[in-house]
Amino acid sequence: MGNFRNTILSLLLASFLITTGCETTETKPASVPPQAMAPAATDQKANPPQPAKAQEPPKPKPANDATDALIAQAEKLLAAGQANYAAGHLDAARQNFDQAFNLLLSSNLNVHGDERLENEFSKIVDAVHDLELVSLKQGGDGLSEPRSEPAPIDEANDITFPVDPNIKAKAETEIKTTKSDLPLVLNDEVAMFINYFSSPKGKGTLERALARSGRYRDMILATLKETGVPQDLIYLAQAESGFQPLALSRAGARGMWQFMAGRASMYGLERSFWVDERQDPMKSTRAAAEHLKDLYNQFGDWYLAMAAYNSGPGTIQHAVERTGYADYWELYRRGVLPQETRNYVPIILAVTIMAKNPSQYGLEHVSLDPAPNVDQVIIDYPVDLRLVADCVDTTVTYLQELNPSLLRMTTPKGEPYALKLPAGTADKYRTAMALIPSDMRTLWRYHQVEAGETLTTVAHKYHASPSSITEANRLTSDDLVVGSKLIIPVASGRSDSEAVAYSKHPTHYKVRKGDTLDSIADDFDVPVEKLRKWNKLKGTQVPAGRTLVIYKPVSGDTSEVASDESPKPRSQAASHTTAASHSTAKKSSSKSAAAAKYHKVKKGETLSSIASSYDTTVAALRRDNGKTAANLRAGDVLVIRK
Repeated sequence: MGNFRNTILSLLLASFLITTGCETTETKPASVPPQAMAPAATDQKANPPQPAKAQEPPKPKPANDATDALIAQAEKLLAAGQANYAAGHLDAARQNFDQAFNLLLSSNLNVHGDERLENEFSKIVDAVHDLELVSLKQGGDGLSEPRSEPAPIDEANDITFPVDPNIKAKAETEIKTTKSDLPLVLNDEVAMFINYFSSPKGKGTLERALARSGRYRDMILATLKETGVPQDLIYLAQAESGFQPLALSRAGARGMWQFMAGRASMYGLERSFWVDERQDPMKSTRAAAEHLKDLYNQFGDWYLAMAAYNSGPGTIQHAVERTGYADYWELYRRGVLPQETRNYVPIILAVTIMAKNPSQYGLEHVSLDPAPNVDQVIIDYPVDLRLVADCVDTTVTYLQELNPSLLRMTTPKGEPYALKLPAGTADKYRTAMALIPSDMRTLWRYHQVEAGETLTTVAHKYHASPSSITEANRLTSDDLVVGSKLIIPVASGRSDSEAVAYSKHPTHYKVRKGDTLDSIADDFDVPVEKLRKWNKLKGTQVPAGRTLVIYKPVSGDTSEVASDESPKPRSQAASHTTAASHSTAKKSSSKSAAAAKYHKVKKGETLSSIASSYDTTVAALRRDNGKTAANLRAGDVLVIRK
C-alpha cells in the first residue's frame, strides 16, 4: 500500500487537479506558466477580429467502463458496511469500509486525478464519518465522528468592521519599525481587521491562538526556515486555524494549515479511515511550507502566493490573465478575487502586525503554552486508546491531543503508526502491553483497584466475569490490593447466533434528568444497541420523562429471548406459560440438555472471553469440554453449561 501511495503521489504531482490549502473554488485551469505573467497586448488593426464560427455540438464521451465498474464495487461495499452497521455487526461493517477504501486506493486508476473517483472516495469517507457507531464493546465510539473545531478564518471572513482612524494611525507608525521577512503594508483593508482583532470578540480569538502557538512555534519556524520560505508565514496558520490541529472549515479544509483533500494528497498527506495527516502538526507544516514555496515560484509574489493558497493557483492565474496585472492589491481593487480571498491576505497581515507588536495591542500578558514533551512508539497493531491510557496512567483526552491525526479510538490495523505518549512512559507502555494478547488490544483493559472495590464489582463494571479476571491475573484469592492494576479480559460483543437470553417480560423505566442510553444500559446490564432496537432510538441521548421498554438479561434456555423490535403479545406469552406448566416433569428430567448451548470458537477468542460472554467460568468450560478446551482453536465447538 505504501508503494502504491507513493506512485499515486507522483501521478498527482504531475496532474492539474486544482484544489488547495483552504481553496474556496476548485477549478481545473489550463497549464499555467511557472511565473504569473500579464497577457501581452495585441494589435487590433494587425489582427482584426474574425467572425465566430458555429460550434459543433459536443460529441458524447465514451463510457469509462473501468471507472464505472470500480465505483459500482465501492458502492456495493459501502452499502454492505451500512447494512452491517444497522444490524450491529461492527467488525463486519469495519471490514466492508476498509475494503471500499482499499479498493479505490489500490486500483490502477488515478483516484485523485479523476473527479468521479475523487468524489466517490470523499463520499465513502463522509458516509462513514456520519455513522454514529457503538464502540467495540458496548456504547463506545470506536467508529464515531472525528473530532473537529471550527476554523477561526470562517468567523473573521464573516465580519465587516469600520476602520478606526486612531488604530490605523498607530499601526502606520508601528509598521515602520516592525521587522518581518514578509512585506507588510497598512491600508484600510488591513486596518479593518486590526480593528476587529482589537475588539473584545476578535481579541479573544487572537489571544487564544497566540497562547496555543507555543505548542508548535519552534517546530513551525524551523520547518519554514529549512524549506526556504519566510518564517512569518507562521501567522498564516494562526489566521487560518488558531493553531488547532482539528480545525475544520465550512468548505471542508482540515488541520492547522487548512488543506483540502486533493491538495493534501499532492503533498504527501495521507487520508484514510484511521488517520488524516492534515491534522498532523509536523507533517502538515512540512506540506504547507513546500506548497507555499511552489506558489511563490509560480507567481513571484508572496501576496499572490498566499491568495493562491486560499483559492487555488488556477483562480489567481486566471485573474492575472484577465486583468493584465500580477499585483494582489490591483486584483483586489478590480473585484476579480473571491470574497474570502479578498479578506484572506488582509487578515494575515493584520495578525502579523499585531503579534509582532504585542505591547501596543495589549497582548504582552499572553503566555505561550509549552510544547509537549513526548515519547514515540512505532506500532503495527490496532490498540484502543483507553487501554493505552490505562497502561501509562494518563487520560484518553490527552492521548488524543498528542495524536490529533488519529480519527478513531483505535490505532490503524495492518500498517505502522507512530503513537505519541507522555514523556518517559514508552517503557511503561511496552511492559504493560506485553501482557495483553495482540488480538485483544482493542478489547481488554487495565483497571487500578480503588478502596472498597471487590472482584465482583470490578467484573460488573466491565461486563466481565470474576473468573476471567482471576485467570488473566493469576489471582490466588478474591482479595484485591488497593492501587494494584488488574488486566480486564473484556469479552467481544455477542452475536445473535449466540442467543443471549433476555426476559420475555418487559421492564418499563422512566428516564430521569441526566440519564443517557449508556448509563441506562449499564444500570440494567444490557447492550446499548438493544436499547435502541427495543425503543426505536438513535444517538446516545434520550429525553427525560420518556418511558423505555427494557428486557433484562436472564439465565436459562433461549426460549426466554425477547424480540429485538417490540414486546411479545400477551396471548403468545400466556400460551408459552401454559405450555411450560404442563411440562414440568419433562423439563426436570432433561434439565442438563435444555440448559446446554453450543459455541463455535472465533479467531482471537480465549476461554476467558468465552466464559465472560456466557456468564460462566473457565473451570466449567474445561470440565465440559476436556481436550478441546485444553487446546483451543478457531472453529472448535464448545458445550456451554451453567
